[in-house]
Amino acid sequence: MPRSKNAVASRARRKKVLNQAKGFYGKRKNVYTVAKNIVEKGLTYSYVGRKLKKREYRQLWIARINAAVRNEGLTYSQFMNLLSVKGIDLNRKVLADLAMNEPASFKSLVDSVK
Repeated sequence: MPRSKNAVASRARRKKVLNQAKGFYGKRKNVYTVAKNIVEKGLTYSYVGRKLKKREYRQLWIARINAAVRNEGLTYSQFMNLLSVKGIDLNRKVLADLAMNEPASFKSLVDSVK
């Protein structure tokens, strides 16, 4: 009995990789052996990028809070310490948003912890 190669599944697998490579330049978009490597590398970059995004946003929030708090005569670390001592449980994302979009309410928050 001849060997069954299951062309349907292997074609679908190749087609899936080539669809993921759509928009790439040159042979990267239409040669399977090249596209396979590039798609795999792209997926690795996207995985790493999802981790870096979190790190970069936290860094941005801290910089914004620090800039707003220094106008009030405190440093970032002093402000965060005063918040924890007073028992105010706001995360950095919310604090940065307040500092950017509602400076009056952020100023009143800083005055309440001083």
